[in-house]
Amino acid sequence: MAARPTWQGHLRLSLVTCPVALYTGTQSTADVRFNLLHKDTHNRIKMVTTDPELGPVERKDLVKGYEYEKDSYIVVTQDEIDSVRLESTRTIDIERFVDAADIDRLYWDNPYYMVPDGKIALDAFSVIREAMAKTGKIALARLVMHQRERLLGIEPRDNGLIAWTLRSNKEVRDTADFFDDIADHKPDKEMVAIAEKIIEQKEGPFDPSKFNDRYEDALRELIAEKKKGKGRVVTAEEPEDTNVVDLMAALRKSLEAKGKTSPAKKAAPAKKATAKAPAKKRA
Repeated sequence: MAARPTWQGHLRLSLVTCPVALYTGTQSTADVRFNLLHKDTHNRIKMVTTDPELGPVERKDLVKGYEYEKDSYIVVTQDEIDSVRLESTRTIDIERFVDAADIDRLYWDNPYYMVPDGKIALDAFSVIREAMAKTGKIALARLVMHQRERLLGIEPRDNGLIAWTLRSNKEVRDTADFFDDIADHKPDKEMVAIAEKIIEQKEGPFDPSKFNDRYEDALRELIAEKKKGKGRVVTAEEPEDTNVVDLMAALRKSLEAKGKTSPAKKAAPAKKATAKAPAKKRA
């Protein structure tokens, strides 16, 4: 396997243990990244580590500190950090099994591909994977990665396992802090019915290959044009806000436009034909 493992250790289910490796399930190599240059020389800028009193300092003179109040720090050495390492640094210990529906989607974070690490691990790994596949459960376990203990949600996929890092309860903000201030407004039933029909017309399967980062594509096109020596400015129009007055007209127009541009999946009921007629008159 060409990729380097992000983590190597053991997966343990009760008394069954096998060596495994984790590989990141996503990649960011496609991102367009910019470097800071001087506007005249176009030399790349180097960030110099600086002390406000001493000026530039060397990395060997740096230590780690926790700010417990403004400008007040507790210095912690690397030996002290190493002394509090947990067993889960090298062992993924499955603690319990839950239904996938029990885990709120707010908590799902990053996926990692879990594979057996060596031929000797294949038997135990296969037993754990097949048992999980038959029960349809998500395994919950703990793992220390990048100096943080993370909760994992593990599920079978093909011949391997997917280990999702799950956000902690402190990381997820309470929805009530944001949604409770939204007024309990009851929208017009006819408008909702039209919006439902628009949703039905736009219904289709999820195909991730159809969703490209258009902003990323535009940046790459801009860079390619500038590399050829051509100047080009890319702009995007901002969508206009829909006023309450013309909301019904906008809904009807959306429904009518969608019906003209794409073939219907099934014969439209009689009610849909009568609903379009008033919109045509208004237009």
